[in-house]
Amino acid sequence: MLNVGAIREGYVLDHIRAGTSLSIYHYMKLDELDCTVAMIMNARSNKMGKKDILKIECDPSLIDLDILGFIDHNITVNIIRDQEIVEKKALVLPKQIKNVIRCKNPRCISSIEQELDQVFYLTDPEKEVYRCKYCETKYKRN
Repeated sequence: MLNVGAIREGYVLDHIRAGTSLSIYHYMKLDELDCTVAMIMNARSNKMGKKDILKIECDPSLIDLDILGFIDHNITVNIIRDQEIVEKKALVLPKQIKNVIRCKNPRCISSIEQELDQVFYLTDPEKEVYRCKYCETKYKRN
């Protein structure tokens, strides 16, 4: 049995699709923060078969939950204070994301002006479609 200790303050991200926690780590730029991260991959789950779990010990204000909502709004977010779950947050698809993904249109102003923020708006919540603020190019998930 694997034992990963409790965290004092931060987040436990649960029900992450198996194999995607590393991309979440990079999307959220956790490597740039001064925090402890425990990544559990391919854990057994009754609900999902297999899942990943991330434990992030840091000041909760340092984490942008909109990025998580964009990546996978089915992730369970547990907020931890004094080693106790104080709140569970439900994620939603954010209406806007900034500097998370890049526009692929070579003619887009955001491709030419490097200092310009990469901004995408949610245009179809049913199909989870995001479009570039500047040129309306549709973002395609891999």
